[in-house]
Amino acid sequence: MEEEEIGVNNPVEREEIEKNKTKKTGISGVIMSAVNWIIMLCDELHWSFVMGVIAVYGISQGLSMGLSRVTMQYYMKDEQKIQPSEAQISMGVVRFPWVVKPLWGLLTDVVPLSGYRRKPYFIFAGFLGVISMLVLSIVDGLHLVPAVLCLMAGSAGVAIADVTIDACITENSSSHPTLASDMQSLCGLSSSIGALAGFIISGFLVHLVGSKGVFGLLTIPPALVVLVGLTIKDSPVRNFSYSRVNEKFSDATKAMWTTLKSQHVWKPCLYMFLSLALGINIHEGLFYWYTDGKGGPLFSKEIVGSIYSVGALGSLCGVLLYQNMLKNRPYHDLLFWTQLLHCGSGMLDLILVLRLNLNLYIPDYLFVVIDEGVSHMIGRLKWMPLLVLSSKLCPCGIEGTFFALLMSIDQVGMLTSTWAGGFVLHILHVTRSEFDNLWLAVLIRNLLRLTPIFLLFLVPRTDPNLPVLPSEISKTKRDTENLEMASLLDTS
Repeated sequence: MEEEEIGVNNPVEREEIEKNKTKKTGISGVIMSAVNWIIMLCDELHWSFVMGVIAVYGISQGLSMGLSRVTMQYYMKDEQKIQPSEAQISMGVVRFPWVVKPLWGLLTDVVPLSGYRRKPYFIFAGFLGVISMLVLSIVDGLHLVPAVLCLMAGSAGVAIADVTIDACITENSSSHPTLASDMQSLCGLSSSIGALAGFIISGFLVHLVGSKGVFGLLTIPPALVVLVGLTIKDSPVRNFSYSRVNEKFSDATKAMWTTLKSQHVWKPCLYMFLSLALGINIHEGLFYWYTDGKGGPLFSKEIVGSIYSVGALGSLCGVLLYQNMLKNRPYHDLLFWTQLLHCGSGMLDLILVLRLNLNLYIPDYLFVVIDEGVSHMIGRLKWMPLLVLSSKLCPCGIEGTFFALLMSIDQVGMLTSTWAGGFVLHILHVTRSEFDNLWLAVLIRNLLRLTPIFLLFLVPRTDPNLPVLPSEISKTKRDTENLEMASLLDTS
């Protein structure tokens, strides 16, 4: 107590405290605080784990996804020379490995390779990504089918690495519960910064070395994933019985099906699927129009990359806005208003395609930047409560696997949205050079975005800070399904 009083009353010490506070509020103080935070995580969780999170979330997902989105679009348009509807279908196929995300989760949990549960999967995912990107960058005149298969293999490498690092995070969250939020912050920060950097440089790189050249550079992120597999701390599994793998898969499947049958779970899941599937995706049609010199504004590769980077910033703003102002709002209210705004923001695309912005003396680039930033911010605000709701639907004992299942349901919704958008573009004859009906595709998409509002009765009317599952269901899961899932951890 005496030391505290001296610290408060002594003018010299008080001045020193104020100086330290000033230092901490400056840019250098923020940087040092971040560095000290990273050092603390390395000390507590092991440096290889922290490096793994940054490599997988920041580089393999964030940076790589930012680079690959623009690269794949120009590759399909300039190298494969396919129509927007075909590109839309191809992009959906590339995302398919994310649909079967629970399978990767079960494999890394249930089937150890060479005595380890994590290391081999990182190495396999990394080599899969390196080989697929090398084929795309080296082989000339590659047919569409093998090209899409290579892109799908690269996507599978990212998905497997993502599931494996998520398993490591879950383990560390159990052993270091006080650092669970810090680990999630590290994941989100790494992913956001990586994606932003990827989008910023994507257009310039595609312009300088072409899409195939960028695919060559994209061998670096999966190579880092291989390095993660070689260095990450992973406890060996001893006396594992591979003869029981089928039994363990069966137990896991039964536990997930038992949970999914509850109306408190399948109703919100149905809403999440329909809300994503009904908001059809026509991104490829808009991209072809962006880069067209006759009907569109003829944006360069650098401008397209900068537009997407603004979208990444808008998404980050949406996360911050939700975290600081909206996270305590009821699911029902927040989803109603965000869905309504999601429909309204889509009308900006309609104004742009009809070139009404020029009548308002707003240049195309400025209008697209505003459109991209606003639409991604609202899209993130719509997505965040669905993520929170998904986490509330996971019962004790199978949290990780069931959350992966919910994310795969969302991926199926997005895949349906992408293929439905391709079908609409095809029916309306939106091609590489014809965009007369693109405005109609945008209008149909915007009207369909209203339909999830009428499905909100599927969403529980509860506070996001309260549990969604009834106590009797949670108790049942805890008493029975933990026994079913115990075999997943049994290595005898």
